[in-house]
Amino acid sequence: MALGVFMAGGSAYIDVPVAAASAVETPAYAKWSRLAVKQTMHKYPLAEVTDYLHIATNTHGVTGVEKFRLWLREDDREFAVLVTVTYSAETGKFIKIDFQELPAE
Repeated sequence: MALGVFMAGGSAYIDVPVAAASAVETPAYAKWSRLAVKQTMHKYPLAEVTDYLHIATNTHGVTGVEKFRLWLREDDREFAVLVTVTYSAETGKFIKIDFQELPAE
């Protein structure tokens, strides 16, 4: 009896296609966003990163540039930092990172 209930209950499941379940793609800039957040935390060790936004991807010949805006909170101060990551578009290797504190909005 119990086996019959289990089998009847087992046939009522919803079949979700594998493609739909794995439809979330990692964006191409994900590698650089992790680096931007990590290096910002290193540069501002007392601050907490509260949010970030990918602003742009640009390729200039052999170099690629990813721009991010990170919002930070340190004590009572909240501010934003523009982080620019430059890398080789040919090899994907990191070249440099620049930080620019933005005025309060």
